[in-house]
Amino acid sequence: MLKKLKIGKGVKVVLVSVLLLVLIGFANRKQQGEKCLDIVIKLGNQQNNFFIDEHDVMALMTDNGEEVLLGKHYKDINLKAIEERVKTQHFIKTAEIYKDLKGNLLVNAELRRPFARIMEPGKANGYVALDGTILPTSTKYTSRTVVLSGSYMTEMMKNSLTETEEGQKIYELLNFINNDRFWKAQIAQIDISKDLYVTLYPQVTKQVVEFGQPDEVAKKFKKLKAFYQKVLPQKGWNAYSRINLEYKDQVVAE
Repeated sequence: MLKKLKIGKGVKVVLVSVLLLVLIGFANRKQQGEKCLDIVIKLGNQQNNFFIDEHDVMALMTDNGEEVLLGKHYKDINLKAIEERVKTQHFIKTAEIYKDLKGNLLVNAELRRPFARIMEPGKANGYVALDGTILPTSTKYTSRTVVLSGSYMTEMMKNSLTETEEGQKIYELLNFINNDRFWKAQIAQIDISKDLYVTLYPQVTKQVVEFGQPDEVAKKFKKLKAFYQKVLPQKGWNAYSRINLEYKDQVVAE
């Protein structure tokens, strides 16, 4: 007659632990034997944003072809180093690189979107991204955005706008214009002097708008809009050559 074997709790724990170690070891050996079968690149925020594409990201990943990834064992691929290399591209805001269960290398990158162009006299131009980052120009694509000019441009090119108090004021002004459909379509150029004196150049009308310091932004644009809606239709859209918004509760036109 067969007798049932009794296995104590301690023995069960040992058996389960051994089984887990075997499975982990098998998984590790399988992972080390896996090769990179394909590279799938997905770029977010790419609509009408063609400064970089999948080929540019691939060049960053492979260090311009110096590092071969396809067919390479994953144990020999430093995913973290590749991810950091991709992030050095200014137009890429975030990047995540990982492999899936099929052996594919997946790349998810979020692009920065420029919303203002810096025109620095005699030097390379740049862009301001939606997050305030200063971006270089590209030979591949030019974005149609509001143009920034003036003696402050040299200083603006040095740091992200959110890193300095002066830059933050300019950033808030640009954000206000970009988030308002009327002003985004109306303002063609913004001139900023070294002391942050702002002058606006509208798209349609011929008036130069002396905005002054980039403060009380919403109030000043409210005054300017009222002037556009109530005064210019009666006097004529080109009746004035200059409009000043610096004075409290009034608009001075000449």
